[in-house]
Amino acid sequence: MAADRRRDLLTYGIGYGLALALTLLAFALVYWRWAEPPVALALVFGLGLVQVLVQFRCFLHIDFKGQARDDLLLILFSTLIVLLMVGGTLVVLFNLRARMM
Repeated sequence: MAADRRRDLLTYGIGYGLALALTLLAFALVYWRWAEPPVALALVFGLGLVQVLVQFRCFLHIDFKGQARDDLLLILFSTLIVLLMVGGTLVVLFNLRARMM
């Protein structure tokens, strides 16, 4: 039992360090203008995707084995549904805005 707890704490510590480093890197990239705006935007999106993977692996303990794989599919499906809802709402709002102008 103590070994599992120690391993979990180590995973949380590594995840926290990686999440903090990725966040600080994104802020530094924008604040000190290390790249042109389009390149910086692409890099920030890339760092955000890596951040999501770190969150899934280190904090949600999602990997590609057994039950965790089903959990990952559930999370991805939920994300797809939310993106479709947000995207549809934005399409309707922009259409209404265009008609009002």
